[in-house]
Amino acid sequence: MAKHPTLLQHFRSFAFQNNIKDFDKALEYFTVFGGTGWDVDISKSVAALIEEKVLANYEALHESMTRYTHNNGLYHMLLSIIALGVNHENDVLKKAKVGRDKGEEAIDYLVSKSLIKFDLSVEKPLKEGGGKSDRVLFDLPFMRFWFAMISPNYQSVSQGNYDEFVQKWHKIRDNFSILLNNILLLELVKETFNAKSKDDPIVTIGSYYDKKLEIDILAKRKSGAMIAGACKYSKEPAKSNMMHTLIEKCEKAELEISDYVLFSKNGFIPEVEALKEKEVVLLSRTALSSLLDDLSEDDLLVYRNKKY
Repeated sequence: MAKHPTLLQHFRSFAFQNNIKDFDKALEYFTVFGGTGWDVDISKSVAALIEEKVLANYEALHESMTRYTHNNGLYHMLLSIIALGVNHENDVLKKAKVGRDKGEEAIDYLVSKSLIKFDLSVEKPLKEGGGKSDRVLFDLPFMRFWFAMISPNYQSVSQGNYDEFVQKWHKIRDNFSILLNNILLLELVKETFNAKSKDDPIVTIGSYYDKKLEIDILAKRKSGAMIAGACKYSKEPAKSNMMHTLIEKCEKAELEISDYVLFSKNGFIPEVEALKEKEVVLLSRTALSSLLDDLSEDDLLVYRNKKY
């Protein structure tokens, strides 16, 4: 296995190993079990598999985690804060109520162990002092799930009482995959634009953030031209204000954008669909299915951790 496979490589390996061809179904299970190399029986619910593979094996899994964290309370607290959605370094340290020097040292250690990684803004703000502290994200889905849901509830879980875990997981499970969806979406954006313009491929893709605003997708082509995008996960089709807001954000950030891309999980109203004629790329969840095209044994990664 490559030293640092991309999330898409982990995702394709997971889908091939477990014979999952539907993107939404693959993402549902990958959000919890991604990066483990475990066989997953999708005839069983995610909840049932969590109890069977994770909760029932808490002690053994906890022991394996201590190889990275050494049961350090600060490491566990920082990881749980990040796993539950606080992503910018300064915000993480503030929520943890830890001093900057000690906190940054702890985060650097966790990065060195490949538990988390820095996710930098594609462009820095033009105005001096306008930048926001670096964002930190988990490297593997299962580690994020563990430190979001298992580690904070270790007392009850270790005693075989899963009620607290179940209640908390029920509250966040529907939105827990959005972050992974966004990262996978970047791969789709890259593929889409590179297919349209092979002579000017995307060389950098991620997001943009400063102290005042965030842009979900920002990419730079080989020529230096930039692409900006926005993501929406509501149950309703996206309306035209989605495009207007994106343009407004780019203007405030003083970014010169050559192309725009909008992703809406449940599509767009006809008024927005008409924007396709104006070189706006529109993507919905059906487009994400292409990320699982042509799966083969070549996609299979070899994981060396213990299987459950």
